Amino acid sequence: METWEDDRVDLRTCLICGDRATGLHYGIISCEGCKGFFKRSICNKRVYRCSRDKNCVMSRKERNRCQYCRLLKCLQMGMNRKAIREDGMPGGRNKSIGPVQISEEEIERIMSGQEFEGEANIFWSNNGDSDNSSPGNGVFENNQPFLVSTPSSSRPVELNGFTALRDQYMGTPVSAPYPYLPHLLSCPAHSTVLPPQPRSLDPQSHGLLISQLVSAEDLDPLGTPMLIEDGYRVTQAELFALLCRLADELLFRQIAWIKKLPFFCELSIKDYTCLLSSTWQELILLSSLTVYSKQIFGDLADVTSKYSPSDDELHRFSEEGMEVMERLIYLYRKFSQLKVSNEEYACMKAINFLNQDIRGLSNASQLEQLNKRYWYVCQDFMEFKYPHQPNRFPDLMMCLPEIRYIAGKMVSVPLEQLPLLFKAVLHSCKGSVSKE
Repeated sequence: METWEDDRVDLRTCLICGDRATGLHYGIISCEGCKGFFKRSICNKRVYRCSRDKNCVMSRKERNRCQYCRLLKCLQMGMNRKAIREDGMPGGRNKSIGPVQISEEEIERIMSGQEFEGEANIFWSNNGDSDNSSPGNGVFENNQPFLVSTPSSSRPVELNGFTALRDQYMGTPVSAPYPYLPHLLSCPAHSTVLPPQPRSLDPQSHGLLISQLVSAEDLDPLGTPMLIEDGYRVTQAELFALLCRLADELLFRQIAWIKKLPFFCELSIKDYTCLLSSTWQELILLSSLTVYSKQIFGDLADVTSKYSPSDDELHRFSEEGMEVMERLIYLYRKFSQLKVSNEEYACMKAINFLNQDIRGLSNASQLEQLNKRYWYVCQDFMEFKYPHQPNRFPDLMMCLPEIRYIAGKMVSVPLEQLPLLFKAVLHSCKGSVSKE
């Protein structure tokens, strides 16, 4: 961050939103918030849509309402994308670069994503973690969820009718070339994988295998903002957008996790792509119920409490939604009662991910061996750590088919009912915690 040459820094304001400026960022005077937003938008090649007429007010309080207009103003005021380091690390690439004037045609190419076409976004080829997991700095930015490409290809895909719902809520047509993240938990359930009675492995290797799994996890708090002003009433569309944004961040964490797995080199990219495509909803659900449960059942529950469904929404709530709600509440209470440790979570996640019953795998036998390896390690770890809880291991393992079942049932829940579903689940679970 550059420093001012005069003593009037407190008198300077951000040229984008009017907030207090902190320096010269990417060529213009701006605040930390707009600096970070511009960097994330350019580095991650994000394409936004404005649900109004592309002239939304940009102020400190309103800047998070429309990502499209915020990025548009960054470009119009002269923020220089060539000043951003290619590796996405802090610090400008060239601090002498000043503001730039670019044509309306070039701005349109950037805003529409044409400028980024041909630049493959293949997750597996990244060296280290990208900034994909960094969401925007606002809870409700009144736009569609972030764009993603499939792990095995830069070709876009549209899943689970998400585009149609986005059109209904956001009011703007979706450009065909861009993919959208599907709604949370929409994969058909897989058959239960229950390996035979395990053989004990070398006890000395257990600690190393488990520590490697835990090290692959990102246990830092979620970065998606979930704080709103007192008195603000959350709409159905805003809550739905937040759920998608959370799913987006959680999905990218799963991608980063795969690349850090100790057995990453033992399977093909094709198999990893197949596994992730089939299990990512289950992985997100498992992590939300365990390692991220304090935020999900705390901060997110507070947001959902400010959403009041209409009588029509309540009347239309489906039988499938009721079943999913009851099962999620049961599962949350089960995990809360057992107080799942990070080690147990890491093992459960690996076992669920290494599902040899998924179609399209090229090396199912190797996958089966890996599954058994961590099944045995997990069982021996729990029996050693909890000698007075002989049923702990089977109790936790039986939660995995329940997670898969819930993920499958979510397909039957209409997308527009997800905000109400999450409100009901989080309210019930938070209420049960407060009574304990």
